[in-house]
Amino acid sequence: MNYKERKAEDNVSIVTEFVLLGFSDLPQLQGLLFVLFSIIYMIILIGNSLIIIITRLDIALQKPMYFFLANFSLLEICYVSVTLPRMLVNLWTQHRIISVLDCAIQMCFILMLGTTECLLLVVMAYDHYVAICNPLHYPLVMNQKVCTQLAVGSWIGGIPVQIGQTCQIFSLHFCDCNQINHFFCDILPILKLACGDTSVHEVLVYVTAILFGAFPFVLILASYSKIISTVLRLPTARGRAKVFSTCSSHLLVVVLFFGSATITYLRPKSDHSAGMDKLLSLFYTIVTPMFNPMIYSLRNKDVIAALRKLLLKK
Repeated sequence: MNYKERKAEDNVSIVTEFVLLGFSDLPQLQGLLFVLFSIIYMIILIGNSLIIIITRLDIALQKPMYFFLANFSLLEICYVSVTLPRMLVNLWTQHRIISVLDCAIQMCFILMLGTTECLLLVVMAYDHYVAICNPLHYPLVMNQKVCTQLAVGSWIGGIPVQIGQTCQIFSLHFCDCNQINHFFCDILPILKLACGDTSVHEVLVYVTAILFGAFPFVLILASYSKIISTVLRLPTARGRAKVFSTCSSHLLVVVLFFGSATITYLRPKSDHSAGMDKLLSLFYTIVTPMFNPMIYSLRNKDVIAALRKLLLKK
């Protein structure tokens, strides 16, 4: 494909546009993929919007756990809206060009919202920990002010670092090839297009992934180790089952998101392949947001009751 470029004095091509290849290697399936991802996008928007609405309207859901769940659902809508609409346009029009500026903006928002998701999942694990391990102190510890501070901290915590990382990546010179073998502007595929030695930048990507990915995951595991220890000491099997049912939804989302994201960003460079990267990216950018409402509603009696009340309301 053609792309705009200008020659610098040192005779290095400066790329001003990228081409998102996406799923162009499946030409016969473009229409089917467009329909499939359109349906998925609608499911994500409707499902997560319903979670936000019922947690705001139903008095029984005016609790910290559901406050964080509403934030998580809003995050999922934002997260998927950074990638899916452009992918749908690319599938429909087959016009896959994206400017360097638009690519940088997309990548920056993906990184910031991805960081927010990691931090918010930690906060939700902490909420479960306090509720189960310190139930008498729960109303005092998780008051409205603290919940708001934790939510705001999750949303803005990674912004400075990810803006800095985006600026650093896009300050690099890119070689003649401007084709990104991905369906969005992800950091590793873009680094592959950079000229010269990018080892320092790759190390910084790993450090950031450890800081905002692996470390939060360890904190979540630590929280759940304490929770499991406490639950096993409960006197009744019914009590243990109720707690495990409450926590299992969050734990399933954690495994889906952190599992795919960790494999994507922390596995050795030699193991990376474009096909596998795209498949794993689908999990943490599209599959998790799609299943989030189902996971939390199907395993939570309060959410099911609130949904019934809203849908049957005349």
